[in-house]
Amino acid sequence: RGGLVGGRWVDTAAAFPVQDPASGEELGRVSDCGAAEARAAVRAAHEAGAAWGRLPAKERSERLRRWYELMMENKEELARIITAENGKPLKEAQGEIVYSASFLEWFAEEARRIYGDVIPVSAKDRRVLVLKQPVGVAAIITPWNFPSAMITRKVGAALAAGCTVVVKPAEDTPLSALALGELANQAGIPAGVYNVVPCSRQQTAAVGEVLCTDPLVSKISFTGSTATGKILLKHAAGTVKRVSMELGGHAPFIVFDSANVDHAVAGALASKYRNSGQTCVCTNRFLVQKGIHDEFVEKFAKAIEKELHVGNGFDAKTTQGPLINEKAVEKVEKHIKDAVSQGASVVTGGKRHSLGKNFFEPTLLSNVTTEMLCTQEETFGPLAPVIKFETEAEAVAIANAANVGLAGYFYSQDPAQIWRVAEQLEVGMVGVNEGIISSVECPFGGVKQSGLGREGSKYGIDEYLEIKYVCFGGL
Repeated sequence: RGGLVGGRWVDTAAAFPVQDPASGEELGRVSDCGAAEARAAVRAAHEAGAAWGRLPAKERSERLRRWYELMMENKEELARIITAENGKPLKEAQGEIVYSASFLEWFAEEARRIYGDVIPVSAKDRRVLVLKQPVGVAAIITPWNFPSAMITRKVGAALAAGCTVVVKPAEDTPLSALALGELANQAGIPAGVYNVVPCSRQQTAAVGEVLCTDPLVSKISFTGSTATGKILLKHAAGTVKRVSMELGGHAPFIVFDSANVDHAVAGALASKYRNSGQTCVCTNRFLVQKGIHDEFVEKFAKAIEKELHVGNGFDAKTTQGPLINEKAVEKVEKHIKDAVSQGASVVTGGKRHSLGKNFFEPTLLSNVTTEMLCTQEETFGPLAPVIKFETEAEAVAIANAANVGLAGYFYSQDPAQIWRVAEQLEVGMVGVNEGIISSVECPFGGVKQSGLGREGSKYGIDEYLEIKYVCFGGL
């Protein structure tokens, strides 16, 4: 329950509670780290950095591989921690652990593939080399919706590159980050290479400021809201730190007349309601062409009512757990109320569930317009608003009207249309006839105000490397 600084578990004078969002019960209290602990963690990471960066890539790879193996050996316990502190169904939590561990496996392999270059030049007495070296200490700031995977996706790449890290997990879900720390120690990750500074909401601003302004920190990687990302960017500007930002989304899901409606409904269900709609890439706006609009809405409503079951995440039948807190529920209610007041119709759902204050019914709205809040803001909850459109150009224009662009989805069986729309959507990731697109092998990130940089894939490790040019003369 303590912070992890320099390989040691650190207790603080104050502690903050971690609560089960399903019942509201306290799971335990965790050390409330502040600015002092954050600075100590940065120093520990800096002191460990030289030795870790000089280790042969094969040795770093072996440590990461062992960490991956320990995650897989303990996947059931790790999943139960996620369900307890986050609320997502246990089956989803188990899937997250496998996904989370896969980043350690992937980057264990990529650690041995950080290649430089020899560049031919015109001068006969020179040779030019390009080296890739770790940027240094990386501050990792992660959200609550994927409390394990959002850490390993960043930390795996950082450690593979030879960087050391200080992780600031979300105050709602710090236990997963600490569990990963225990396994990192067991895996032989050296002291100071992986540090964790959990803190309460009250201490978050102070800890975040230290991580973004300390001159010993060379890199910031953040996943969270666009508003918070802008604050961190301002802090990081003072010392011109490298930054990666995976920020808010507002994903469109377009269903064209040519689509297979049954496949589109299945994709819609998977994209919208995973983690009760609390994912950065989940659909926020459904755009359905007029020719198949009524059929899609009818089949979507039936699928929601038949296949989705609200309940405690530890119940085997549950597909929809609680939202993370009451504030999240209130935002869903606000969006529904606004839409209905402007003429939207509730097809199914529309209110809090009887199980408790953090539970909400999976909801489908029709007769939605682009003036409604639910089509202008990211809901981050189990609300699916459907807009009817007439032409392809109209759908693309509505989809691209947002100032963010993380993921986008569309269903079509017209090959020419598929190429046109995939190229025209202003997003970093496109799902064509597919509602789930995240994969360790593929670059994850957005455009516009959805962020900077990419995570996962062969590109993810580049975010933690500096390119050094060496001119070798006098030959």
